[in-house]
Amino acid sequence: MGGFGNFAISFSVICILAGGMTLFGFGLNTGGPAVMMWGWVAIGLFTLLLGLCLGEVTSAYPTSGALFFMADRLGGPRWAWVTGWLNLLGLLGAIAGIDYGCALFVGAFANLQWGIVPTPETTILIFAGILLLHGALNAAGVRLVNVLNSISVWWQLGGVLLIVGALTLAPVEHQSATFVFGHFNNGTGFTSPLYVAALGCLLAAYTFCGYDASSHLSEETTQAQTAAPRGIVRAIAWSWAAGFVLLAGMLFAIQDYDGTLGTSTGVPPAQIFIDVLGTGMAKGLLLVVIVAQLFCGNAETAAASRMVFAFSRDGALPFSSTWRRVSRRTRTPIAAVWLSVGVAFLLALPSLYSPTAYAAVTAINVIGMTPACAIPVYLRLRAGKRFRPGPWNLGAWSKPLGWISVTYVVVLTVVFCLPQTSPITGESFNYAGVTLIAVLFLAWIMWITKGKRDYKIPPLGSEAENRALAGEVI
Repeated sequence: MGGFGNFAISFSVICILAGGMTLFGFGLNTGGPAVMMWGWVAIGLFTLLLGLCLGEVTSAYPTSGALFFMADRLGGPRWAWVTGWLNLLGLLGAIAGIDYGCALFVGAFANLQWGIVPTPETTILIFAGILLLHGALNAAGVRLVNVLNSISVWWQLGGVLLIVGALTLAPVEHQSATFVFGHFNNGTGFTSPLYVAALGCLLAAYTFCGYDASSHLSEETTQAQTAAPRGIVRAIAWSWAAGFVLLAGMLFAIQDYDGTLGTSTGVPPAQIFIDVLGTGMAKGLLLVVIVAQLFCGNAETAAASRMVFAFSRDGALPFSSTWRRVSRRTRTPIAAVWLSVGVAFLLALPSLYSPTAYAAVTAINVIGMTPACAIPVYLRLRAGKRFRPGPWNLGAWSKPLGWISVTYVVVLTVVFCLPQTSPITGESFNYAGVTLIAVLFLAWIMWITKGKRDYKIPPLGSEAENRALAGEVI
């Protein structure tokens, strides 16, 4: 990959037409337009600061292991172990969230086109089919992934312009700026506006995940010490700007707030398209969104599989010798690809019986991915002068921006482990925190039984590492 390809994979994974659209209904219910817009501005700013800090560390350690390799070099094997497991949880949660969200939109299209009423059972079947598609595309090799990611950038930007343009120019009444930037709606059952606003930021926080993909693909990127950090920062910045335009355009176009939330399609953005543009145009715009989400899920599968490969290369996963194998024909870790989509399917299974499970899946993505991105930044701060910056660095801004980013991540992680609806029942329970605890417990058990004794990342580019990798090519 060149610099554009590296930027493209992070931009494709962030995918505002995935996160911003699939959690649109969650945003309308949890804080409403005011939280959606101002939350986007605030979360985007903090994410950009975190991305700048992560880019600095990426410049020093451009490897497929990315976050956990950085943690090892700056803090030792224990930090690497925890970071790797958190990163893996976040990446697998991202595949589940993106592809399940895509399945919801496919169900909405089927409802408009053929009158098929979406159910949890039909959605999970569509979800499984999308996972199989992404597994097959990634097994075909990184060249195909690179081409699809490059197309994805222009598809997303063009899609945002098409959607916003069509909604803005339509001859219907539009909402006021006061509504878009000031209307607060609370359908959660909680009484605290501050608590609800914090929960509502999940829309933005979930969308702004996955920019570490540029780091994971750095071993397949030319001039990675500068291209990978630039890819991270540019992907966040462009997504921040385009996402603001998309959300504003959608909110200005709302015709019936309650009708949008309670739409029979199961997807509030689809109802906005129908109300403003009619069924025919709505189906066309849904297809634009679906294709963008397919691009996004494919890019996320690529990033997750590289994480599985790199973590297995260092013997950190059960049956590592299987997951680190690389196809001689495509030079792709095919077993890691199929493991990634398989675990993603399991993470989304609770959606069969829980109407709030999708929000929990997206929270899993955030509470896994975001702390994993912050740990290398924290360790870089702790290392002080021991850290040797790469050619792309922040200079004197490194420490203040680093501490702001780390504090932000701590608060964010706590918030998204909290209940999201009231009253709290078995169906409405947020199992994201339980999943996080379960993964950390599994990581701890594996550390004391195996990792503490055997886990050691070889020096970057060492002869031992190259021999180990070459021996696993099949």
